[in-house]
Amino acid sequence: MGMAKRNAVVTVQREIMDEQSLEDLTQRLDYNGRHPPLAKCLKQRVRCSVVDLKRKVVSCLPVLYWLPRYSIWDYGMPDIVSGISVGIMHLPQGMAYALLASLPPVYGLYTSLYPALVYFFFGTSRHISIGTFTVLSIMVGSVTESLVPDGPGSFISDSSNSTAEYDITARDLHRVQVAAATTVLAGLIQVVLGLVQFGFVGTYLSEPVVRAYTTAAAAHAVVAQLKYLFGVSPTRLSGPLALIYTLVDVCLLLPETHLPTLAVSGVSMLALIIAKELNAAYRHKLPVPVPVELLTIVAATLISSYAELSTYKVPVVGEIPCGLSPPSVPDFNIFGEVIGDAFAIAIVGYAISISLGKTFALKHGYKVDSNQELVALGLSNTVGGFFQCFAVCPSMSRSLVQESAGGKTQMAGVSSAVIVLVTVLKLGPLFQELPKAVLAAIVIVNLKGMFKQYYDMVTLWRSNKIDLLVWLVTWVSTLLLNLDMGLGASVAFALLTVIFRTQR
Repeated sequence: MGMAKRNAVVTVQREIMDEQSLEDLTQRLDYNGRHPPLAKCLKQRVRCSVVDLKRKVVSCLPVLYWLPRYSIWDYGMPDIVSGISVGIMHLPQGMAYALLASLPPVYGLYTSLYPALVYFFFGTSRHISIGTFTVLSIMVGSVTESLVPDGPGSFISDSSNSTAEYDITARDLHRVQVAAATTVLAGLIQVVLGLVQFGFVGTYLSEPVVRAYTTAAAAHAVVAQLKYLFGVSPTRLSGPLALIYTLVDVCLLLPETHLPTLAVSGVSMLALIIAKELNAAYRHKLPVPVPVELLTIVAATLISSYAELSTYKVPVVGEIPCGLSPPSVPDFNIFGEVIGDAFAIAIVGYAISISLGKTFALKHGYKVDSNQELVALGLSNTVGGFFQCFAVCPSMSRSLVQESAGGKTQMAGVSSAVIVLVTVLKLGPLFQELPKAVLAAIVIVNLKGMFKQYYDMVTLWRSNKIDLLVWLVTWVSTLLLNLDMGLGASVAFALLTVIFRTQR
């Protein structure tokens, strides 16, 4: 009996259909089934329950999700300690990277303050530190110097010193307006891309493209700081081959090197390198890294003040106003001139942000929303631009310190912003005698990690020759062309390699 049941055959009868009858069946609209009419579809789309509304609001403002669950006992002290450590890093990096953007150093402090507070409300990553970054500072600097160059070409000059000082002040204010307008436009581009769910654009910037681009940008940063290291005044140009022409101009001006400035640069760079190597050697024994940049600028300021280095014509930071500047509307007439640079800044900033955010999220087991990160970064830039900030994105060095110091949530960013706020309100004038050569030395020493990326060529040679070709083309095009045109050429070549691979 059991064998008979096991051998039983089940017969299923179906109508035999030809191609036309199958198409008719699949296109048939049956209201009782899976295809309701258009009116009902629209009604379901427009309908919004309380749960759906709450979910939408929380997705737009992530702080409403994690802040009510915030545990002061578990997260409070680690966030404060890590925030103080990152805030101490913000001070020298903010002032130093403002020189890369060709702006007065105080605007680097503003850039370390406002965007971090905006990201607190809208960001989804718990460990990245929003603020100044080398590559974006260089990109902003290329815009400000191309639209507002040095020399009497843009301002009415006179032989008297008072008029010359006025020209420098007017030039700096004009550059601040250009940087703020570029930052606002880049932020608006990021917000729009995030709202239209365009977060996947970061996937088109592959790792070889990003790493080669940042490596070439480091070379631009070094060349831009040479005038502060040697105390010379080269003509910095923009456009294709500008890096080569600027480097040649610096070499021709080497006989005019200002020896006191060169001495300050050499001593500062040597002290920073030794201190950072000691930091790396004893990093396992230290709870947080020693703030060598801050100690260097404090020591340099004291030495410069007591030795009166300004009397030896060593360029110093100069006046740093106390207090916060009021918000101002950027000059919208500049948008048309900087839209290409703003788009490049928006894409590069987002690519760095999402790569760092996903790295920490994967390590600590939480999720980063790529579209919301694009909106958060865009709002940070947009709001910051109204307060005379320049473009921001996360910094790898500060983010690593924030994570290693025990930072748990975005509250660490608020703690670091408080440190910057206290400095802007009370301590800013203390750094007026700081030599600019010290800030240039900080920039160059901090580029060590980017120059280590040249080892990528060895790794890619062993693993993937096409990725090596992408790396080399990106590096060469970014060096020879400008940063914006180099990025466009790099992405275009990377897409061509993708097409080539799929066709093969």
